[in-house]
Formats: sequence, C-alpha cells, structure tokens
Amino acid sequence: MTTSTSTPIQTVRCQPHASFELEETKQNDTDSLLYRSPSYPNTNQQRRRRTDAKLSSPPPSPSCQRSFSRDIGHAASETYLVTRLTIKLLRYLGVGYRWIWRVLALGLYATLLMPGFLQVAYHYFFSSQVRRSIVYGDQPRNRLDLYLPENNDGPKPVVVFVTGGAWIIGYKAWGSLLGKQLAERDIIVASIDYRNFPQGTISDMVKDVSQGISFVCNHIVEYGGDPNRIYLMGQSAGAHISSCALLEQAITEYEGGSVSWSVSQIKAYFGLSGGYNISSLVDHFHGRGLYRSIFLSIMEGEKSLQHFSPEIRIQDPSIRSVVSILPQFILVHGTSDYSIPSDASKTFFEVLRRLGAEAELILYSGKTHTDLFLQDPMRGGKEELFDYLVAFIHAGDKEALAKDAIAPLRPRLVPEILLKLARRISPF
Repeated sequence: MTTSTSTPIQTVRCQPHASFELEETKQNDTDSLLYRSPSYPNTNQQRRRRTDAKLSSPPPSPSCQRSFSRDIGHAASETYLVTRLTIKLLRYLGVGYRWIWRVLALGLYATLLMPGFLQVAYHYFFSSQVRRSIVYGDQPRNRLDLYLPENNDGPKPVVVFVTGGAWIIGYKAWGSLLGKQLAERDIIVASIDYRNFPQGTISDMVKDVSQGISFVCNHIVEYGGDPNRIYLMGQSAGAHISSCALLEQAITEYEGGSVSWSVSQIKAYFGLSGGYNISSLVDHFHGRGLYRSIFLSIMEGEKSLQHFSPEIRIQDPSIRSVVSILPQFILVHGTSDYSIPSDASKTFFEVLRRLGAEAELILYSGKTHTDLFLQDPMRGGKEELFDYLVAFIHAGDKEALAKDAIAPLRPRLVPEILLKLARRISPF
C-alpha cells in the first residue's frame, strides 16, 4: 500500500508452515497496524464460467424501474414483518438494563449520523443505478440490492456483501454506503438480505446467504458483472454468516455434492470485524447485552456452536483438505473493537495459516467496530481500507487502476464533531 506520512509499523509476512519475518515499513495512517501473509497463486484449478458476448448493464430507463406505489407496498409489507418480529423478539429479550441502554444509545448514535444517512438514503431510493429488492429465493427476506456503476463499457468486478446486525437487525440497505462508494469506482455491489432471528436461526441465515451468492454467480452477467471476478465480503455477524456459507459450500463441493455455485468463482473473501469461533464469544456477548439464552436460540443450541464456528470446524481432520479449494482470506479488524474483539480475527488467521490456507490479517490500531464501516467512510477524503479494497479488486487492470489514481476524493457526509460524538456513544 502506498504511504505518505512516516509512522513506522511492523509488517508480519507469513508463509504456511513457516516462521515469521519482521520488517520495518512506513505507513500513512497513524492509526493502522498491518499483519499480512503474501499472495501466491491459488492451487485450485477448477473451471470458471466465462462469457463470449460483450456485457453491459441494462439501460437505467425510468420505465424499467418499479413503480413508486409498488415500492410503497413493498416497504409497508416489510415494515409489518419487522414490527411483528420485533414484538416476538421482545419476549426473548425481556427488559434487561443492558438491552435498554443499547437501544437508547443506538437511537442517539443514528441521530448523530443522520446527515450522512439521509444522503445515502436519497441515493438508495432515487438513483437509477440502484436496483432494489431483486428476488433470489422463495423466502420473505430473499432479496438483494444491486449497486451498478454508471460506466457500462464492459464487465465489472463484483462484491457480494453480507451485512451485520447481531444476527437480529441485519438488513440489505445497511450496505448502501459501501455500495454507493464502490460503484463510483466501477465495482458492482450485491448486498444480500437474509432471515434474521426470530424469523430464522443460523442455519436459515447461512442457507439464505448461500442462495444469494448462487444468484449472483449465475445471473450477475445480466447486470454487466464479470462472473470471473466475484469477491465475497461480510461485516460483523455478516462476516460470520458468510464464512459459514463459504466453508459449507467448500465441504459440499469437495465431497462431490450437488452445488449451484462453486467456491472457485470467489476470487477472495473479506471478513470485516467478524467472529469465527462463536463458542468462545458466548460469555462476551452476554456481557454486552446479547444474552446467552437468546444467542443460543439464534445458534440452535449449545451443541451447534462448534458446527457454526468456521475456526473450529475447519480443523476437523475429516474435512481439513477443503482448505486447498478455499479462496484467499483477508481478515480486517480494529484493535479497539469491543463488540467482537480483534482476537477473533487473529486466532482464525493463525488457524488458516497453520492449515496452509492463503490468508492475510489487517489490524487497525484504535479503530472500533463501526469506525471502519461507518464513521471513516462518512468522513470522506482518502481512507486506507477503502483504497486497499479498490486496489486489491482492480489489481491487474491497468485501466481501472489509472482511473483510481485520478478519482476525486470522496465527499464528507457528516461534520467531524458529530462523528466524534457518535463514536463515543456508539453501542457497538
């Protein structure tokens, strides 16, 4: 990564089954500390789907857009669904003081960031480059949003994004800021919705996400996407769910089961502020208000914790060989993340490295659970994680990299004073 200021950091480069080598480098972001493993070619040589025709996204004609009345009807039905599920959820949560505090803090947090949320919402609802609520399955929440670049001069790389939300309040629109900003760099984003608790439990969530990935892999060409350049990304609970879906798919594929998409179609996996050994996080979540009883209900009981912990499951000798077909893992975490401690990414990285997987760990010193995903992007200007993602996805595309080099800085969406206050009050 290119740098401009001179704050020294340590970069740890890791070869599978090899010792650590330390080297001094310089960094432009005084808040960042990077741990990396080097890139090397994926040994998986499975055949990828290719296309012969020139691809372009459908023209953004108003006549092709869903009518406003239909949008209102869809929004009303989803509001009714969420309200009904919220009432049911309250029976699980009770009225614990931690939960009450977090609800109040969440309301204040959202109010402070409202200037940015309103701008993003306007783009989400009124931009012709956003295709909302595309159906990918037969369940009520089986919808995804597509964020399309204005430039349709050829097939674009694709990021499949799975939002967080503590397995309870996840929603596809939470990816609208990321979708807007990546689309401005000629990258398509597909933000997947999935059943939350209590509408569904973890196996339902993993199934939904896998089905959404399948839709993208098989249909993104129709929207101008390149089926040979698909990346999977999850944030917080979304990182956990998407990593479970990826591992489950790899196991099914390795054992010769019937599949509708292949892990070979995923160029890389980005896990942002995720937890990958949930059996070690039960007490931590309980102390932060996600009570043991509700969390175990989400995870389908204590006996299922190991099954839905990729860090544990991948070490099972009977399935360890699936590592050979997994894509590269890039795990990103802030060291001041109290919702899911950064050790969650560290230990998963160490397990992947020990098993011979291609993995990279990036730790940002002093960053919280929401800094990397919300506050920093709303601050505008240059931002290291965003620049890293774009450079990684555009690697090898000289024309795209040249455009990135002269791209205008992202605008500030929220005044600095409000961002600082939101950081202090954040319940995450």
